[in-house]
Amino acid sequence: MAISTSTPPDGPSGTMPTGTDPDPDGDLLRRRTLLHRLDVGGAPYAFIAPFFVVFAAFSLYPLIYTWWISLHRVELSTLNLMEWVGFDNYTALWNDERFWNALLNTFTIGVLSTVPQLMMALGLAHLLNYQLRGSTFFRVAALTPYATSVGAAALVFTMLFERDFGMINWMLNLVGVDNIDWENNKWAAQTAISTIVIWRWTGYNALLYLAAMQAIPRDRYEAAAIDGASRWQQFLKVTVPGIRSTIVFTIVLSTIGATQLFGEPLIFGQGPNGITGGADNQYQTLGLLLYEEGWKNYQMGRAATVAWAMFLLLIVVFVVQQVVRRVLARRT
Repeated sequence: MAISTSTPPDGPSGTMPTGTDPDPDGDLLRRRTLLHRLDVGGAPYAFIAPFFVVFAAFSLYPLIYTWWISLHRVELSTLNLMEWVGFDNYTALWNDERFWNALLNTFTIGVLSTVPQLMMALGLAHLLNYQLRGSTFFRVAALTPYATSVGAAALVFTMLFERDFGMINWMLNLVGVDNIDWENNKWAAQTAISTIVIWRWTGYNALLYLAAMQAIPRDRYEAAAIDGASRWQQFLKVTVPGIRSTIVFTIVLSTIGATQLFGEPLIFGQGPNGITGGADNQYQTLGLLLYEEGWKNYQMGRAATVAWAMFLLLIVVFVVQQVVRRVLARRT
């Protein structure tokens, strides 16, 4: 069977016919080069774009809208009716004694819960870092309180700290200590709330420390042992400096958590006193004050102002933490 091998005829002067691409291979190469550049340069942005879209929708937009609401007088039942008041809400909050009381309570509960929590987590992680039989079980057990819901944990601890029939007072009675009114006494209530926070988050932080400890090279411990360092000296001179960045990370996380403390004091109050943080606001945190302004007093503008005060407070804490870290880094 014959196969035709004829080619298209040239133009009158022997050139390519009109409308024919003079260099099809060059155009194909340019298109491929452009697609390659888009693939290399644009693919990373395409992959991370979903995160920024979600962040803009659920974090950035609510933040900006909350700031906008804080500049208005808005009631919960009529959110579409806003009256511009400028910075009056911020001025009123600055002169409100409840704000300073809530800020002080947030700070004291944060210290009472964060310092023991991180120290216990550090010690627990140090123990789990040894070669133990059944170490996986102990690591899972340490994380169990974190998996417990805030409501369940707070309800159980509220029963334990009950004044007349609680187990804590029963145990104290055995050693001759009279019943403590855990809810109405300011420091007793803050200690009880801090205990709930410590119980829930110690295991979580311990596993973070444990992961950081296991990344420390073993030859450092061997060198320290050869130099005659005891277990305690190895912990202070090798372990703690080796996980310094993780310790700073957990301090930042705990500070953020303490600033947003809400569920534990709300449930500990068992009713209307939970919203106000006790009859005398003895354990009202900034989170509870925000809830009281918005969902009890129906003043969403003032509630938004409290939210922005919490946000600015976290920024200040972050800046202070960065300054302290740099000062310590220069000294070492």
